[in-house]
Amino acid sequence: MGITGPRTEKEKMLGGELYDPLDPELVAERRRARLLLHEYNATRDDQPGDRDRLLRELIPRQGERLWIEPPFHCDYGGNLALGDRVYFNFDCVVLDVAPIRIGSRVLVGPAVQIYAATHPLPAAERRAGLELGRGITIGDDVWIGGGAILCPGVRVGDGSVIGAGSVVTRDVPDGVMAAGNPCRVIRRLP
Repeated sequence: MGITGPRTEKEKMLGGELYDPLDPELVAERRRARLLLHEYNATRDDQPGDRDRLLRELIPRQGERLWIEPPFHCDYGGNLALGDRVYFNFDCVVLDVAPIRIGSRVLVGPAVQIYAATHPLPAAERRAGLELGRGITIGDDVWIGGGAILCPGVRVGDGSVIGAGSVVTRDVPDGVMAAGNPCRVIRRLP
């Protein structure tokens, strides 16, 4: 049994513990992502090779045929794991301070916001500048309608559809149409 040292702020962040977002390692990783995103968002449609290269650098854990319409924004990129044939429409925001796993054949509408980032409820912890993250999982064959917001810690099941403008605050089971604020199951899908 080895002796382990104190956990880094990044380990705490990815583990869902309170962490300091101003930790130099985290600041440097966010700065790197911003620079890559700035370059990516400035690419033109006639530069698919540049887009692919930048996305591979930003999001190393991705399947085949990833397509993200610029502009796109995320905190780190490296905390995302994307399956095959994932499509993000314009103006999506992904706060990936905790692992976000997106399955294959997922369609993400314009202006969708996926928030793994949250803040502690006690004011003293917020005053201290501490933050939290809770991972998000999106299954295979999911369609998330434009303007939807996925809150920290939720899971969207395989084959489900999230209606445009919905606010997902709780898990959504497999194979359903869910919509509203808060998002709720409307019906089962065939």
